[in-house]
Amino acid sequence: MCKDSNKKPYYITTAIAYASGKPHIGNTYEAVLADAIARYKRAEGYDVFFQTGTDEHGQKIEEKAEAAGITPKEFVDRAAGEIKNIWDLMNTSYDKFIRTTDKDHEEQVQKIFKKLYDQGDIYKGHYEGLYCTPCESFFTESQLVDGKCPDCGREVKPAKEEAYFFRMSKYADRLINHINENPDFIQPVSRKNEMMNNFLLPGLQDLCVSRTTFKWGIPVSFDPKHVTYVWLDALTNYITGIGYDCDGNSSEQFARLWPADLHLIGKDIIRFHTIYWPIFLMALDIPLPKQVFGHPWLLQGDGKMSKSKGNVLYADTLVDFFGVDAVRYFVLHEMPFDNDGVISWELMVERMNSDLANILGNLVNRTISMSNKYFGGIVSDGKAAEAVDEDLKAVVLEEVKKVQEKMEKLRVADAMTAIFNIFRRSNKYIDETAPWTLAKDEDSKSRLETVLYNLTEAIAIGASLLDSFMPETSKKILNQLNTTKRDLSQMNEFGLYPSGDKVTDKPEILFARMDIKEVMEKVEVMFGPKEEENKETEKADSSAVIDIEAKAEIEYDDFAKLQFQVGEIIACEVVPKSKKLLCSQVRIGSQVKQIVSGIKAHYSPEEMVGKKVMVVVNLKPAKLAGVMSEGMLLCAEDAEGNLSLMIPEKAMPAGAEIC
Repeated sequence: MCKDSNKKPYYITTAIAYASGKPHIGNTYEAVLADAIARYKRAEGYDVFFQTGTDEHGQKIEEKAEAAGITPKEFVDRAAGEIKNIWDLMNTSYDKFIRTTDKDHEEQVQKIFKKLYDQGDIYKGHYEGLYCTPCESFFTESQLVDGKCPDCGREVKPAKEEAYFFRMSKYADRLINHINENPDFIQPVSRKNEMMNNFLLPGLQDLCVSRTTFKWGIPVSFDPKHVTYVWLDALTNYITGIGYDCDGNSSEQFARLWPADLHLIGKDIIRFHTIYWPIFLMALDIPLPKQVFGHPWLLQGDGKMSKSKGNVLYADTLVDFFGVDAVRYFVLHEMPFDNDGVISWELMVERMNSDLANILGNLVNRTISMSNKYFGGIVSDGKAAEAVDEDLKAVVLEEVKKVQEKMEKLRVADAMTAIFNIFRRSNKYIDETAPWTLAKDEDSKSRLETVLYNLTEAIAIGASLLDSFMPETSKKILNQLNTTKRDLSQMNEFGLYPSGDKVTDKPEILFARMDIKEVMEKVEVMFGPKEEENKETEKADSSAVIDIEAKAEIEYDDFAKLQFQVGEIIACEVVPKSKKLLCSQVRIGSQVKQIVSGIKAHYSPEEMVGKKVMVVVNLKPAKLAGVMSEGMLLCAEDAEGNLSLMIPEKAMPAGAEIC
């Protein structure tokens, strides 16, 4: 049950993690992001219910369990335990951890399937196509990329089986109207446009909702040789977890919490949550969730994380290096609102040293140490104000407002930046007021008291705001200041720290500076030295040549109009409904350009990420298959039409000029 019926409820969920293995830091980011939002909503006075959990059925798990020589249930018990341990390690404050093998969930899924069948939304038929086991999806021949799955690039196998289907088209117009009438339903806007233009407006096909070629799933109650399609099973956790009953006996908790305020999910599963899930709910005559937010990916510095590349980062590994709150800071602060973020060892060490150790840790330590040195730890307001004090107060209160504004829009990274602006301004205030100089003049005692009081108050406000994002650090700071967390309702006033209170006489080092060389030596021991970027590239036969028709000669001035630079591909996706196009996010210097290229038959999105490529950067932007392209990737083409990206022979930084 919800904890306080007098408060306004707020129901937030993550996607449930697929229990096929250990979640990497990109998966963990979602749980930490949801936790930050949940904690902030609690601070705003909401009665928050935060649900997460594991998705535990499907052919992939059945096969993994068989390979491991254990039952599927034993396999998912281990996997779910590992996932839950990582969520707990990262200090996520979930209220329920649901598993799709929970008996009450399985019973409701069976009843939901039967209800949809009885009312004609589900019917029996046959399906024939090419099946990708990891993605649990069927594809037609034309949808494949180089004969492989268009989503993950793996092998597909022919499959034909009896199946039940859901009549998606029956509800498509109603869903289109809902999206148009509720502009905040799908966020960011780019995700909404993608779903409308690529799936809903062209027309929906009926969805296969059962399988017969494997057994590890929830059996269809009236036809037990069928098991329920994993998405119909998994998505319903958002309602079964809070007491939904298909027979009309739903719990008080369900009545209070539904519709969900926020489904927080990765952008790669936005289609399932904004098309399949709303339509299932419509068929059940249940209100739709208020908002679905498809967050971007967190990428490794040398590309998308994959076990085959040996660059997978796990939360527990990072915690061993940096600590829990430092890792929370990294993943929350480095993720833009609607673009993929990048995490690397170098960046983490840089943030540890500059933001955490210097801007925050050093500020707290210096302030407490000066209070102890000059006044025995007593912090009193000397009432000796000067103009610079008013600027400090104005900045602090303005950043408080920014935090509230950014969190209202789910811009968590921007909210954290605003909090650290309080700490930055406080450090500047120390330089402006020079307490060590004031301490030399007995007549400046009251002024020195005022300066240290203002610093303590600013830190107390910043630390209170920090509680949603770095809870243990917030607690440590407030304990050292001998104060409690400030309520958000009190954040519009500067000067609430009790004058005359005493700070700790033993300030704790919050974050220690790290040596990048030492860190990278440890990383190399863990992962081994990096492979050469072009190691997998086969050397062409030096005797092979191709002659092509010459174009008209040009002047040097014509050539000089073109701008060529080295770009680093930090994200890449298939352009939906296109047989040829990939859409890459290419970092060029401090900018990121979106470039669409006709190389889908030659490179998978996973292969693209992390490559350094040659780019024409000053082409006029143009739309290809409805997607904006802001440049061109340079490729070579052989006589058979095979393409190869042009890659610098030596290591070059993103943005280097090609001349």
